[in-house]
Amino acid sequence: MALALPALAAASTAAAAAYLDARFHLRKDLANTLESHRLARLGAHLAKTHRRSLWYLFESQVNLLQSEPCIWFRDSPASTPTIYTWTQAWEQCCRWARFVEEQGVRPGELVGTYMGNTPEYMFNMLGLWALGAAPAMINCNLGGDGLVHCLRVAGSKVLVVDAEDEGCRERVEGVRERLEGELGMRVVVVDAGVKAAISKREVSRPGDGYRDGVTGTFPIFIFYTSGTTGFPKACPFETQRSYGFGGPRLRSTGLVPGHPASLLRAKRKPDVWYDCMPLYHGTGCTVAIGCLVSGLTLAIGRKFSVRNFWPDIHDSGANAFVYVGETARYLLAAPPSKLDKGHKLKAMYGNGMRPDVWEEFQERFDVPCVNEFFNSTEGMLSMLNVCRGPFHAAHVGHHTGPQRWQLRNKIVTVEIDHETGGMWRDPATGFARRTEYRIGGEVIVQCASEKEFVGYVNNPSATSARFERDIFRNGDLYYRTGDALRRDDDGRWFFMDRLGDTFRWKSENVSTAQVAEVLGHFPGVVEANVYGVEVPSHDGRAGCAALFIRPEERASFDWVGLREHAAKRLPKYAVPAFVRVVQSPAPSHNQKQIKGPLRKEGVEHRAVKEGEAGREDVLLWARPGGTGYEVFGAGHWEDLVGGRARL
Repeated sequence: MALALPALAAASTAAAAAYLDARFHLRKDLANTLESHRLARLGAHLAKTHRRSLWYLFESQVNLLQSEPCIWFRDSPASTPTIYTWTQAWEQCCRWARFVEEQGVRPGELVGTYMGNTPEYMFNMLGLWALGAAPAMINCNLGGDGLVHCLRVAGSKVLVVDAEDEGCRERVEGVRERLEGELGMRVVVVDAGVKAAISKREVSRPGDGYRDGVTGTFPIFIFYTSGTTGFPKACPFETQRSYGFGGPRLRSTGLVPGHPASLLRAKRKPDVWYDCMPLYHGTGCTVAIGCLVSGLTLAIGRKFSVRNFWPDIHDSGANAFVYVGETARYLLAAPPSKLDKGHKLKAMYGNGMRPDVWEEFQERFDVPCVNEFFNSTEGMLSMLNVCRGPFHAAHVGHHTGPQRWQLRNKIVTVEIDHETGGMWRDPATGFARRTEYRIGGEVIVQCASEKEFVGYVNNPSATSARFERDIFRNGDLYYRTGDALRRDDDGRWFFMDRLGDTFRWKSENVSTAQVAEVLGHFPGVVEANVYGVEVPSHDGRAGCAALFIRPEERASFDWVGLREHAAKRLPKYAVPAFVRVVQSPAPSHNQKQIKGPLRKEGVEHRAVKEGEAGREDVLLWARPGGTGYEVFGAGHWEDLVGGRARL
C-alpha cells in the first residue's frame, strides 16, 4: 500500500499535466519561448562578431554544402532544368556584386529591382548584400506613374531590369525618360547577353568592409504595400527581423537542411522548397531567402501555373511549396491526375488559404502539414498556424493559454463601423468598443510609441495614419491592422475580412483610391467609388466600381474604351471586374465615400434590388473573353455560382 500511494500520485500528476497541456498548449508555449531565446542569442552573436548581414549566413551554408544543389530552375516542364550548386551560386552572387558595383552601387544604397522569377533575381539580391546594399523590389507588373512613384520613394540611383521579360522591358521603356530625367537614375537592362557576360567574369568576393555598415535596422530589402494614397507604400524589412527565416521555419515545416558527412552522421542532401510565388512579394521572397540561409535547396518556378505546378513539384523533388491566396483553389479545380500524389511533399507554407478548400486540398494531394501564417507587410502582428490535423484546420494563427493571458490587453478586437468600414466610435465618449474575442472585430495592437513600427520609407503621414489614439482611454496608442479576426476559446484565430481602402484579389492588394483615380480620368465618369465584392467560387474580393455618369451621357458612354483605359493604366488584377452604374453621387456628411452598403450588397441581383444603396442601379461586368463592360444578368450570376464562368 505504501508503494501504491506514490505511484497513484505520480499517475494523477501526469494526468493533470496532460490535461493542462491539452487545454492550454503548455508544451507549445515552452517551444515558442525557447525559439525566441534562440533568435535573441543568434542576433546577439551576429552583432558581437560584426556579421549581421545575411550574406554571412549564406556563406556559412556554402562552406558546408559546396557541391550540393542550391538553386533549381526551369521555364516549363518541356525545358531542361538549370541547377546551381552552392559554390556556383556563391560565385554568381560575387559576379553580380561586382557588376552592380560597376553601375555605381555603393554600400548603404537601395537598388531598384524590376525582375521576374529567375535565379538571377537571387544572385542580384545576394550580390547587393555582399556590397552592403539592398534591393527595392518593384512589382514587375507595375508601370507608368506607379513605377515612377516606387522608385522615387526608394531614392534608388540604379534600376536593374530583366530584359528577357518583354513586358518588363516595355513598361520601363515607357517611362525611361522620366526615370533618367526626373529621378536621375541609371537604367541597367539585363538581357541574355549581359547575363552570359556576367557569368564569365572572374570571381571576386567583396571584402568584409563593404558590410561593416550593416546594422540590425538596415533593410535586407524594401518592398511595397498598397495604400489609401493610391500608390504603393515602401516598407523596409529590417535585418534583425530576418533571422527567423531559417531555423523556425525548418522546425515548423519539418524540412531538413543538408549537411556533410561527419563521424556522427552520414552525408545528407538538402530538402527542397518549391517557390513559384512572385519573388518581389514578401511571402515568396522570404521563403527563398530562408532556403539560402538555412541549407535548403530553392526550386524556383517562373510563375504559378496549374499546368506546370505538379510536374515541377515531382521533377524538383520538392518537400514543401509556397502558396498565396487562391493557389489551393486553382489546383483543386484541375481534373484529377496521377501527379496529385506520389510526391515527396511534407508541408505547404503561405497565407490566404480559405477554410472551404483547406482539408479537401490536404486530403486530395496528400500534404500532411499546412503552415498558414498571418502577418502584415509592416510586421506589427505575426501568427503562425502549424496544421497537422483537423484541430488546426482553417485558421490563421493560434495563441496558447499563457499567450492569451499575456496578450489580453496587447492584442484586442474592436467593433467595426460597417457604414464606413473603419473603427466604431461612441458618439458620446469618442472611445472605441472592445468586442469579445469569439465575436471578433478589427484587430489592433497596443504600442508604447509609434517607434515600435519601422514606418514607411519617406512617408511620415502614411506611417502616422496606421495608428489610432484614445481608443479606450485618453492618451493610449494602438496600431491598426486593418483586418477583422476572431478567436475561439481554444486560442485559434480565424480570419474574417480585410478592412479599409484595400482589398485582395488574385493574391494582390488592390488600392481602391488608385483605381478610382484612373477611372475618374475617363471622359464621362463623374465619380468612381471602388470596393471589393465577394464572388462565388473565387478567393478574395473582385473589384467593383460604382460609377456616376450623367444621365444624358449614359446611352453613348464608351464601355469598351473604359475597359481599355483601365487595362493600360492598371495592373491586370486591379482592373475592375464589375461596374455598378449608380443614379446619383452619394458622398457622406464629411465628403468621404461610403462603401459599406455597396460592399455588403455586392453584385448579386436580388441583394441589389432589395438593398438600400440603389435599387435602380445597373450592373455590368468585364465578361471573360469580352472587350468592354457588358450587362451583368441574373444568368451570369448563376454561371459564377455554378462554376461555369470564372473571372
